[in-house]
Amino acid sequence: MKYTIFGESHGSEIGVVLTGVPAGIALDWGFILSEMARRAPGQSALSTARKEADTPEVVSGVFEGKTTGAPLCAIIQNTDTRSRDYEELRRKPRPSHADYAAFVASGGFRDYRGGGHFSGRLTAPLVFAGAVAKQVLKPRGITVSARISMLGGVKDPSQSQIEDIVLSAKQAGDSVGGTIVCAVEGMPAGLGAPDFGCNVEGIFSQYLFAVPAVKGVAFGAGFALASMRGSEANDPFYMDGDTVKTRTNHAGGVNGGITNGMPITFEAVLRPTTSIYKEQDTVDLDTMEDAKLIIHGRHDPCIVTRAVVVIEAAAALASCEVLEGGRSPL
Repeated sequence: MKYTIFGESHGSEIGVVLTGVPAGIALDWGFILSEMARRAPGQSALSTARKEADTPEVVSGVFEGKTTGAPLCAIIQNTDTRSRDYEELRRKPRPSHADYAAFVASGGFRDYRGGGHFSGRLTAPLVFAGAVAKQVLKPRGITVSARISMLGGVKDPSQSQIEDIVLSAKQAGDSVGGTIVCAVEGMPAGLGAPDFGCNVEGIFSQYLFAVPAVKGVAFGAGFALASMRGSEANDPFYMDGDTVKTRTNHAGGVNGGITNGMPITFEAVLRPTTSIYKEQDTVDLDTMEDAKLIIHGRHDPCIVTRAVVVIEAAAALASCEVLEGGRSPL
């Protein structure tokens, strides 16, 4: 399946078009809404105060409760916007945000309100697409699950630690980043290829780096492999009945760009939210002079907590593409 996300953070609505959705799937709307709720803003002091229902409205691709095989389009209304908070950002880009890059790429015609098309708000339709993808994968015995593996330098934090870390950053007018580890279980061996465009790790990376704030992806043991010897890093094979498995999974379920039947595992790095309340250095794009910026409005002190389901969505969509590509022609 391929997806196209449309809309802007402060436009009337945002949405997604999914093509390649198999016909005849009875969508579980209870599951879809529960996935949307995992990402929705305004649910606690750990996230932005912006409150959105995030209830998708399907406008094509579903008839009498089942997918038709036609492009599946869903829209989500934006109901709680405060565009006045972003007026200064028209000319003063936020450090490390896409504001300046988008200004140059669009010739100055980008929608700066709330980050426009570059806002984390656009991950809401991605979660909808991922919820559909998970339902495509489920009958094949494939599941996707993720969790926070590090937050603010604390490894495998408890819920109380997560709250303390995020609220501490929020009180300081700052933000915090972290990592999310994800596993796709049930993928058969032999899918993908070593070539560009068909490489399993490449496909997953393309979907993951399309998620705002993702700045790094490592598969299996990732960068820890650099400090291992081959005798430690290699994953020994063994027979589990009639199935070939490995006793460890340092390779993250992929060898030579092809699945080996073990879970596809990876860790994604998400940078701290760029919109912080401390004074920062920037430039004034009207005068082309150095300037100071104090950001106003409602922003997440940490997006990692709401991004777990987003990473799962990206992984589910990537898994569908890997399955569609089929077995290596080698």
